[in-house]
Amino acid sequence: MMAIRKSHDRGHRNHGWLDSHFTFSFADYFDPEHVQFRTLRVMNDDRVAGGGGFPKHPHRDMEIVTYVLEGALEHKDSMGNGSVIKPGDVQYMSAGTGVAHSEFNASKTEPVHLYQIWMLPEKQGLKPAYDQKNFSVAEKRGKLRLVASPDGRDGSVKIHQNNELYATVLGAGETVKHELKPARHAYVQVARGTIKLNGTSLETGDGAAISAEKTVELTGLKDAEVLLFDLA
Repeated sequence: MMAIRKSHDRGHRNHGWLDSHFTFSFADYFDPEHVQFRTLRVMNDDRVAGGGGFPKHPHRDMEIVTYVLEGALEHKDSMGNGSVIKPGDVQYMSAGTGVAHSEFNASKTEPVHLYQIWMLPEKQGLKPAYDQKNFSVAEKRGKLRLVASPDGRDGSVKIHQNNELYATVLGAGETVKHELKPARHAYVQVARGTIKLNGTSLETGDGAAISAEKTVELTGLKDAEVLLFDLA
């Protein structure tokens, strides 16, 4: 069973400095049919104009993953971390008992394009944590690269939830397959490009919630970058 979420059906807000598309309900955008999928709570497709950004603000009890597609995002938080997140980087922050952070476009002129992803944690009241790792295009080209997991295997970022996040870069005709164990679910998000997902065409910004399937098959139709979540 597969439920397609087309790019143009997502929530949308344009604040000038920030142009966002929401797969799930977020801030003042609420859709009772799309609040979350399993423990995947937020999938925001954000474009931040040069010089723009999010001033310091708090979070708690949420697993937050940032995936940059273009440009560079500057991060600072109350744990003392400061970094610049660039394409290929996967940044992770477990808000736990409470953390405050800011995120600004590192450039005054060039835009930054990113996905910010929130997952519910395995339990509340965890100690806040931070990590950031880079995964090259070569690691993702024509294969599913594990970038986040509950055990941190294969050099992935370790998260506090029984979910796995894979990233892949596909050229036309390239195919990758992922087997789902019984009672597991998947969410596929096309960050850019065009693919076929189990025979169904998806384009930039499209997503799909998958349940009761054994295999997730992705085939590139045009150069594409895709995120695949394996969810409890």
